[in-house]
Amino acid sequence: MDSDNERNDDVDAGESASGFESPLASPTTVAILNRLFQLQRSGFIPAGLSSSNILNILQQRRRDDGYYMWASNRHEKPPPEGWFPQPKEPQAAGVDLLFSGAFGRIGYKSGERGDIPNRSIAQTIQRRLEGRHHRPRLTREDMANHLVPNSNGTAVASYCANIYTAQYSAVVLTQFQDFRLYIYDTYKAADQAGRAEAMHDPHMNTTMSVKRGIQGRPGRWTITDANLSPDNQRLIYSSITPTVYMTSVVDENPVQYPITFSGHHGLYSCTFSADGNEIIAGGNGNISVYDLLGSRETVNIHAHDSDVNSCCWADTASGNVLVSASDDSFLKVWDRRSLGASPKPSGVLIGHTEGITYVSAKGDGRYVISNGKDQSVRLWDLRKLRSPADHSKIANKSYGIPGFDYRYPPYGKPRHEKTPMDCSVMTYRGHSVLRTLIRCKFSPAETTGSQYIYSGSANGKIHIWSLDGTLVQILDRTQTLPLGHDPSAPEDPTPLGKRNVCVRDVSWHSQEPVMMSAAWASNSRGGSILARHEWKGLQKMGGSLEDWVLKQAEEAAEEGSPRRSRRLSELQRRREVTSQMVGAYPPDEYFDEDY
Repeated sequence: MDSDNERNDDVDAGESASGFESPLASPTTVAILNRLFQLQRSGFIPAGLSSSNILNILQQRRRDDGYYMWASNRHEKPPPEGWFPQPKEPQAAGVDLLFSGAFGRIGYKSGERGDIPNRSIAQTIQRRLEGRHHRPRLTREDMANHLVPNSNGTAVASYCANIYTAQYSAVVLTQFQDFRLYIYDTYKAADQAGRAEAMHDPHMNTTMSVKRGIQGRPGRWTITDANLSPDNQRLIYSSITPTVYMTSVVDENPVQYPITFSGHHGLYSCTFSADGNEIIAGGNGNISVYDLLGSRETVNIHAHDSDVNSCCWADTASGNVLVSASDDSFLKVWDRRSLGASPKPSGVLIGHTEGITYVSAKGDGRYVISNGKDQSVRLWDLRKLRSPADHSKIANKSYGIPGFDYRYPPYGKPRHEKTPMDCSVMTYRGHSVLRTLIRCKFSPAETTGSQYIYSGSANGKIHIWSLDGTLVQILDRTQTLPLGHDPSAPEDPTPLGKRNVCVRDVSWHSQEPVMMSAAWASNSRGGSILARHEWKGLQKMGGSLEDWVLKQAEEAAEEGSPRRSRRLSELQRRREVTSQMVGAYPPDEYFDEDY
């Protein structure tokens, strides 16, 4: 992680090392001079060397053959569709995942795609006589797997400092750059006490009930991460220091207990285990595990030569498999059962061309996703790892944009779409991973089967993809309604003014089709806004069922659909309409199938 308070800015491509513009200098010459200036500042080139010695050092320090050419193009703005356009058709690898059984029930997915076989009346009667005709028992996933949040949101809290995380469960946890943390009760309206606490806090304005406000211990720059325990009784938070603090969220005047991790100068990630008895933390190249019951550090691994921006548990059952994600562009998988005196990873996930901002696990020990500064989300199967020997072949090579700094947009023209030996299963694009360490996550398993992936974006959008690679929803935080509006009210079709917003974190409720998004407000006042995004049916989205039917009929006519009988055409139309309408249910004929 490149902490903003410790950055060393590069000289602009339009300036020479002496600091003045040279109208005669070519982009390549300027890039070479910039590189020389960087190496001089870094101490790689001592003063008093001859020109030939400086040239030799430049050639030795050059990371790859294309450095100077690509350094001159690193500020080139991408086209509107991005350097690598998002596919509009489902990708085979993603479809295989959807139908693998690892991402929820398969039956509804089959019905959506029109794969239900046509049976005659005789066949249907025969199935009924044999007792095979029944309506399957509906689960929560059956009823909610299409209820994807589809509103641009309503502000529910605003702050004077930048927000870094938002965790949404029975309560909402937020943490900020000014070392303050807030916990809200989302099921309870803002009563007089909650409003009074918010009114007496000059840093915050909210329409939610404030359950707890916590002033964190001073650290460096910001609170980098915070996490609620599975029972919502405790929280932990980290900063760019070696210490994680743990405190109660239910006790009055709780004590904040320091937990020091050895080998770390700063921590960028901290997370409870599924049972709440351990903490995994990552920072300056290391990942560590702390046993809260034994009050001791049980794992301490030098995992990467670059910062570990994120780490997680791969499974919720055993907690034996750990995943670390680093600025070196690699994810490494560690099995605690096989760690010896000289720990080596079980395997490496190779594919990103730039550093990784976040890693999130599905929780089954098989699948994880990562957000990369190469402007992509990648999905990985932990059974398809590259070996440490494979990793060593490209570990010292760079496939990214030389000199690229994600904190300063734009993302220039990349040299490579992926690294050699890419082992990712799927890639999702369209969002912008710039300015800060933007996060990505799986949708809830209980209500959606984790069949969606979502991420914030530096351009103010929230992207929600299906596993098959298609884009399901784009929520626009620049059109979020201000404080005071009802989040459950019909959408206001009136467009709001242009605003610059950066969505750093998004959290999808585990039981409801509702999201909370944490975004920075890029205006003269700064600060940040927390917004609530709900799923809203047609009656709240400014459309009607007739509009959808007419739209589908027009599209079918344009495509020259073959003529069918009236009954089959009607059934096909209903399938097409419901497959496009988020939250709609399949036709009645769907329930004739066995699952």
